[in-house]
Amino acid sequence: MVRRVVFVLIMTILLLAPVMSRAVQVAPRITDREIVERLTRLEEGQKALNKRIDDLDKRLTGRIDDLNKRIDDLDKNLNKRIDDLDKKLNKRIDDLRAEMNGRFDTLQWMFGIFITISLVIMGFILRMQWQMQKRQTSLESTLKAHEKEFAFLKGLIEKLLPPGGVL
Repeated sequence: MVRRVVFVLIMTILLLAPVMSRAVQVAPRITDREIVERLTRLEEGQKALNKRIDDLDKRLTGRIDDLNKRIDDLDKNLNKRIDDLDKKLNKRIDDLRAEMNGRFDTLQWMFGIFITISLVIMGFILRMQWQMQKRQTSLESTLKAHEKEFAFLKGLIEKLLPPGGVL
């Protein structure tokens, strides 16, 4: 079996050997003169490319300068607009602050008046209660005095009345 595989392998190599030799292509011979001519054409093409690159560089430099100028102008306009908006915003904030201060002043006055009126009413009520307490105290003392007098008079009347069966 091994002999058979080796035989098939050797036969395949022998049959493919001529085909492999045809796959290699022989390059035509180039003379020194052709080499020099081609190098000269390459150098001329290189010079033409360098000139085109320089021209393109000059045009791009001019356009870039114009673009930079436009960007600077836009930047100045934008900064001016931002400054204007900042001024308007600051003015608006100051106006709102002044309005809020006015409202707080009004609110402060309203609270002050409310507290003052509340204190006056409370004072009036406390004074009335004090006066009523004072009157009640004086009435109670008067009633006690009258009670003693009535008790005295009752006692007198009872003494002055004839006994129960006389009349």
